[in-house]
Amino acid sequence: MIHRVTRIARLALLCSLLFPFSALFIPAQSLPPKPPKSPRLYIFDCGSLNLPDPERYQLKREEIVTNLMSAPCFLIVHPKGTLMWDVGVIPDASFAPDGKPATLNYATATKRLLPQLAAVGYKPSDITYLSFSHFHYDHVANANSFAGAAWLIRQKERDIMFADPPSDRTVPANFSALKNSKTIIVKDDEYDVFGDGSVVMKSAPGHSPDHQVLFLKLAKTGPVLLSGDLYHYPEERKLNRYPITEFNLEQTKASRAVIEAYLKKTGAQLWIQHDYTANGKLKKAPLYYE
Repeated sequence: MIHRVTRIARLALLCSLLFPFSALFIPAQSLPPKPPKSPRLYIFDCGSLNLPDPERYQLKREEIVTNLMSAPCFLIVHPKGTLMWDVGVIPDASFAPDGKPATLNYATATKRLLPQLAAVGYKPSDITYLSFSHFHYDHVANANSFAGAAWLIRQKERDIMFADPPSDRTVPANFSALKNSKTIIVKDDEYDVFGDGSVVMKSAPGHSPDHQVLFLKLAKTGPVLLSGDLYHYPEERKLNRYPITEFNLEQTKASRAVIEAYLKKTGAQLWIQHDYTANGKLKKAPLYYE
């Protein structure tokens, strides 16, 4: 009995000595991964759109491979920080507790964004910057989750997001928290996010007032340009067709010409974000491009 009490006393003493310092030990899973040596691109499955009328893109059903559109989300991990680019069509909060697919208008999502982000080691609080190609509802659904990040936004795009009455092309409730976020108004045609030319937001207005695309210089994959909605279907590019719902059609025509020249100049691959077939062939997180 004496030996047992002695052992308990020793254990109690050990715990009392360690307890004041317990706050210094942070569980490993709460820390983001170490910064990579060069940029990485993670692609998350954030759903799809089943649009019944390709005619709005001046395309006939028989001219396109599929009327479906992908709606991916992207995380760029740079040695100096992280950037979320486009954050889905359906908010995580809209999923039922049973985890069944969530739907909204023409959209369906089978996976929540934040668990996919967590699976690669990141929380919303680990995100340095948030930005969108544009303000439409299928690109901003989980924006409120990243209100703690610095928001990179062009002025005309921010203006239309908080216009009164609101635009019918978006869901203001999904990004309302950004109104009080740290906001960096992007004024340059080409905005170098991390200062080394590897992650560059480039102006491409027309589809929306201040639409933009994202250029990435990846060490192994090579240069890539994420299209936003400069194009939706690859057939738009092939057949030189334009949507009838552009904010400013002439600007879209000019932006496409500028970006096509930029692609030739940089040698970048164009990844059309809504291209359902091409997106289906891309690696999804936890795999990544580098």
